Amino acid sequence: MGIVNETKIRLADPAPLGIFGLAMATLVASSEKLGLTEGTAGLLPWVLFLGAFAQILASGIEFKRDNIFAATAFGAFGLFWFAVGMTWYFGYSIEQFGFAILGYLIFSIYMTYAAASINKAFLVIFVFIDLLLAALLFQIFGGGPAMLSGIMELAVAVSGFYASAAIVLKTMAGFEVLPLGKPVLELKKFEL
Repeated sequence: MGIVNETKIRLADPAPLGIFGLAMATLVASSEKLGLTEGTAGLLPWVLFLGAFAQILASGIEFKRDNIFAATAFGAFGLFWFAVGMTWYFGYSIEQFGFAILGYLIFSIYMTYAAASINKAFLVIFVFIDLLLAALLFQIFGGGPAMLSGIMELAVAVSGFYASAAIVLKTMAGFEVLPLGKPVLELKKFEL
């Protein structure tokens, strides 16, 4: 009988990179909605490389780490940013884009509930994402102001930068430098 040599590879936490990607994409995208920049062509590199690629990369690593929440969140929002970038590049029907936003709002609502069981920093990010998606729906179907969406995008960016920094600093220092906050609720496994 041979000896099996099992070497476990420890993967670093990819969450700070994925959250940083989200923060950068929403920060740059907010600049257009807030009237600080014009057009979407200049947003594409940031949206595709940081909003999409960084989150897809983080998702793949989170799947390997068996973190279904983070893997799903990063994967879904990474694909969201790819789709948004392609929509801006190729042109789109605003109503179809609205239905895509509605689908992501549904997704984000149940991910917000899950985030409440992780920490307050993630919960805040998801609450702002919910508000952003609702503001975009109001803008698309109700004629709401783009500035409201821009403010919500900026809020996602600021809370994302904070959470990314908190995780990096906690990992480097070995203790919580910036508090992430305790979970708001506890999810329990339900078995039939």
